[in-house]
Amino acid sequence: MKFVDWRKKAEQPGVDAEGQQRSTYRGRRMGDYVEEMIRQAQERGEFENLKGMGKPLQLDMSARDENSMANKLLKDNGFVPLEIELQRQIDTDLERTTQKIQYLISQHQRLTTRRLAPFESEKRRFNAAVEKAAAEYDEALRRINSKILTLNVSTPSAMHRPILKVDKMVEEFRQRCPLFDLK
Repeated sequence: MKFVDWRKKAEQPGVDAEGQQRSTYRGRRMGDYVEEMIRQAQERGEFENLKGMGKPLQLDMSARDENSMANKLLKDNGFVPLEIELQRQIDTDLERTTQKIQYLISQHQRLTTRRLAPFESEKRRFNAAVEKAAAEYDEALRRINSKILTLNVSTPSAMHRPILKVDKMVEEFRQRCPLFDLK
């Protein structure tokens, strides 16, 4: 191992005693430091094959406020504010839970309208599925309510959503999809 006297300064600025390039900010302007970092990234090839490379930026120069250009760049690249993302999650969760419930309602209609009466095993299986779905529906609606509360606390009143009436919605599901009587 080679001994390096740390008290001696290197002859060249930005080069250590062993001749290797230093990348520290100390004693330099921020612009020079950033330019050095960009140059090193270019040498490593980190800027090759970027999305939209070689194409001009589509910047709207009719800025409505000081953040509009930054917001547009974020939006164009798939980033949205937390509130908008939370609204999307709420909509997706509601749609997903409604689809599960609608499937059971349609299954109940098929079983009751067919010519052949449902077998006891079909009734038991359907009743178990309804009980399980009702419990999952209740739980999912309560999770959605939690997200709605988070949204309502963090957004202006114009973006608020009403809290779901969980008990009422579960009861409506049970009325639309009653259990079969078992003999």
